[in-house]
Amino acid sequence: MRWRIPAGVLMALAFLIPAAPAMAQTASPGPNDACQTVERKVYKDIRELLTIDLDTATDVQVRVLAAQILHAATVNSLPILPRKLQERLDGTKDDLRAFLKADVQKVWSTDLRITVVRTLTGAGTNVKAAAQKTLDDATIDAYLAYLNDGLYVARELDCASQPTPTPTSRPTMAPTSQPTTAPSATKTGAPTPSSSRSPAAAPGGEGGGLPVTGANTATVAGVAGGLLLLGGAAYLIGRRRRTRFVA
Repeated sequence: MRWRIPAGVLMALAFLIPAAPAMAQTASPGPNDACQTVERKVYKDIRELLTIDLDTATDVQVRVLAAQILHAATVNSLPILPRKLQERLDGTKDDLRAFLKADVQKVWSTDLRITVVRTLTGAGTNVKAAAQKTLDDATIDAYLAYLNDGLYVARELDCASQPTPTPTSRPTMAPTSQPTTAPSATKTGAPTPSSSRSPAAAPGGEGGGLPVTGANTATVAGVAGGLLLLGGAAYLIGRRRRTRFVA
């Protein structure tokens, strides 16, 4: 029993190593959902791996086949199949064999359908139409054809129909910045001459001196009149005294 474990590992490597270059092969680059050119993601047809008779295959051959399918499903980021396969690999050999015979293609088909639905998020008109047609067909061949080729063809059409925002954004930036600074300079300079003229007229006016000199003249005239009256009264009093002394 001990020698079967290394033998199984060697057989798994013998199967996986030739399969690795096939998984690494990629088609010509295509656009992603952001219209950027990237390498296409190739979805492996796991039916090409089901080449053994599961009724007569040994337990080691069955586990090697399960490992190959698990590797392909993991590379393609399928949502359900990797977990299901790992559960069977951790379980009994009979459960694993039964799963590969009856359920593996059903689960894989469900994963492909989910992957097609995910491409609809933020998709354009052509991608939506191609995806809906694929979902209506609901076959493994249709799912693979869409994910490996049809999706990128539809994206190219959607990306080509998108308007380019670059010419509209450049002219809008230049005029908005210039008029904002120009009027601000003229407005700040306008109040300065008006404020300088208003205080100049108040203290420097010629009419302000006339009421000041008029008030001073009236005061001087009043004082002079009073002095004249006092002087006349003093003169009369002095004259009377003289006349009495002579008599």
